[in-house]
Amino acid sequence: MMLHNRVRRLCVLMTASAVFAFSSPVFAQDVTESHLKAARAAVAAIHATDPFDNILPQAAAALESQLIQKNPDMEELIGKTIAEKALALASRRADLEKEAALAYAKVFSEQELNDIATFYGSEAGKKLLDSGPAVTRDLVKAADIWQNGVGRDLAQQVGETLAAAAKAKAAAAAPAAPADATAPADGAAPADGSAPADNSAN
Repeated sequence: MMLHNRVRRLCVLMTASAVFAFSSPVFAQDVTESHLKAARAAVAAIHATDPFDNILPQAAAALESQLIQKNPDMEELIGKTIAEKALALASRRADLEKEAALAYAKVFSEQELNDIATFYGSEAGKKLLDSGPAVTRDLVKAADIWQNGVGRDLAQQVGETLAAAAKAKAAAAAPAAPADATAPADGAAPADGSAPADNSAN
């Protein structure tokens, strides 16, 4: 009974989560059959739902581990039951494909979806899907190097400009150097205030 209740609660939570995840404004009636067909083709071409392939297997494995930990004496029955029920639920993958097609149909026109399917069905499109992740990793590495170089050069250039400005400011603020002590011009009073010497003959 305890095992039954746990499984039931988990199923309820999973069902509620699925309903919430796929809840969206109703627009299916606005999508024609040909539009939806184009959307399905585009979804298949770009493998839009592939990242979700492991959802059911992972959920089954997590549930099995949890239940066996709490009911080790029922390990065989738990494993067998979960495998059977998970296999039966596999057919509901079609629901996800439908939701994906509707999501794309909401954003892209029928012609755009046909263009997407055509491109990603081509050799170039397939190669983009296959090699895109590796290219993206290389791009991220290149961007990191570029970012570091730009940041370093920016800091260096700004530092040089600020240092030059500070030097110029310091030079402008320095007191003027005193004038050299030169001999007084003829006839001029000496610096000590005494009368100038008379160089004329007596």
